[in-house]
Amino acid sequence: MSELDQLYMRRALELAEWGRGFVSPNPMVGCVIVHQGKIIGEGYHQTYGAAHAEVNAILSVDNQELLKESTAYVTLEPCAHWGKTPPCANLLVEKGLKKVVIAAVDSNPLVGGKGIEILKNAGIEVETGVLEKEARWHNRRFFTQIEKQRPYVILKWAQTRDGFVARENFDSKWISNTQSRQIVHKWRAEEDAILVGKNTALHDNPSLNVRDWIGKDPVRIVLDSNLRLPSDLHLFDGSIPTICYNSIKNEILNNLEFVNLGPDFSVKAMLSDLNHRKIQSLLIEGGSLILQKFIQAEVWDEARVFTSKTTFERGISAPVLHQNPQETLSIGEDILQVYYHG
Repeated sequence: MSELDQLYMRRALELAEWGRGFVSPNPMVGCVIVHQGKIIGEGYHQTYGAAHAEVNAILSVDNQELLKESTAYVTLEPCAHWGKTPPCANLLVEKGLKKVVIAAVDSNPLVGGKGIEILKNAGIEVETGVLEKEARWHNRRFFTQIEKQRPYVILKWAQTRDGFVARENFDSKWISNTQSRQIVHKWRAEEDAILVGKNTALHDNPSLNVRDWIGKDPVRIVLDSNLRLPSDLHLFDGSIPTICYNSIKNEILNNLEFVNLGPDFSVKAMLSDLNHRKIQSLLIEGGSLILQKFIQAEVWDEARVFTSKTTFERGISAPVLHQNPQETLSIGEDILQVYYHG
């Protein structure tokens, strides 16, 4: 693995990042085409159902004849199956690329080495594993869903300096600052779905949409086992696709779907249903009991915790993570700590 290989692959990963929030349930993919040490084409997967990174990179090359003496750097193994678009591996063969450098092999059973096989059978030199760790981390939502058959789970909460997420009457009224709240809206735009429990829905009446950022609204999810939440909550206004998991009924009303998980109402049953719906990532915003439930079940991948200078002295206790944070950032006067599970 040469320094130049790493340089071009890092550029491909930069390009792939532009697809965040727009390509799920597909992975984010970037592609760079190099001819005699010069980048002649770039592309990334922009929107789910639209052209893949390799297609966009090839289309950006002015002189298509140069492709026969060029190397393509791709962050993920080129697809080998017909989906919403034709196989990218076949396109690379058709255009006669000299070499293809791949960061990570696709663990999707539809692909799983088949794209590499197509390239090699056509006489194209293939190299894999260039910045593989970085590429898998970049697409950790995709790989989690493929390999664990569930969404990538992100826990998020804001707590006071003395460890509370709300007052005893469940009134929290902005523990974190304005900048922290705007960051949360950015996160919402990047994930497929967002979840709250019954108490958070009742006492905060959240909209769970993207207001302070540009991007799509995530699918809203609320847990209400016995269907006791009032129908006039923002979550039930029909403005955004919403799922209410419960133990009573299955019913679809416009943009609102009630899903009966049965009497056990388990975390794993809900995640299994979300997986079948191709929900690749889930942001859980509360309340404390729901967050702790996921922690105790050890079904989470990442936790993002804001701590403000505010104190409540008494209130609803914040969830507890029995590990040290991997990242600590200052957001104004708030402290953001990020934890990774496993």
